[in-house]
Amino acid sequence: MKYTAHINVMPLKELLDPQGKAVNSGLHNLGLLHIQEVRIGKHITLNIEANSKEEAEQMTQEACKKLLANPVMEAFDFNVVEG
Repeated sequence: MKYTAHINVMPLKELLDPQGKAVNSGLHNLGLLHIQEVRIGKHITLNIEANSKEEAEQMTQEACKKLLANPVMEAFDFNVVEG
């Protein structure tokens, strides 16, 4: 069966996010003063061939831990859907 994994990788909340700070500053310069904080991460989509949703989730978890996210600096979450 085919599955799609939607993965969000974000900097850990304890760490500074210089890219987010720069975007936040730019938004303030544009007059969007009510935006308080910006954090920049990445969204990754994987198309997976697996025998079950559980197997697709396991593959996604492994991909995130081994390559897609740096556990020292980033946290991740994901959702796997059929199709």
